Amino acid sequence: MLIQAHESALLVVDPQEKLLPAIHDGQAVLAEMVRMASIAGLLGVPVIGTEQMPDKLGPNHPDIRRLCDKTLSKRHFDACAEGLPAAIPASVRQIVVAGCEAHICVLQTALSLLQRGYRVLPLLGACGSRRALDRDAAFERLRQAGAVPVTLEMVAYEWLRESGHPQFRTVLKLIK
Repeated sequence: MLIQAHESALLVVDPQEKLLPAIHDGQAVLAEMVRMASIAGLLGVPVIGTEQMPDKLGPNHPDIRRLCDKTLSKRHFDACAEGLPAAIPASVRQIVVAGCEAHICVLQTALSLLQRGYRVLPLLGACGSRRALDRDAAFERLRQAGAVPVTLEMVAYEWLRESGHPQFRTVLKLIK
């Protein structure tokens, strides 16, 4: 089943300035989040961000924050426990998920989204944890639960559908 832009949203979980330096390959993870959020914005795909206790961990990185249509503050690790479902447009059936930490907030939120009937697509290059082992375990668990891990290029090209798309050249510059 192809990923449909008109049925998608991008969820960016807790890419907070104070947390990112502790994330394994944190700068690469952030760069991939920014590229995916930029592509989503160009293609009209809603971008929803979350921040875990921003009073303590600070806000999301400004490069991501400016690309989010909405940002939800939360205390629970699972963003669904704090209003995320109400922030998702009714037309959305597929949620591409990025963020930190993969084995905590990303995992718990993704599992809850799966339980709510969404097709959950964790973005491999844009999810991180402090330890690579934790990140890898999160992806394995998500696969077993029914999530389908994807790459940025898979998502971008499926959202575009064809080289004749009006945003193709602009998206291509972000991909390369």
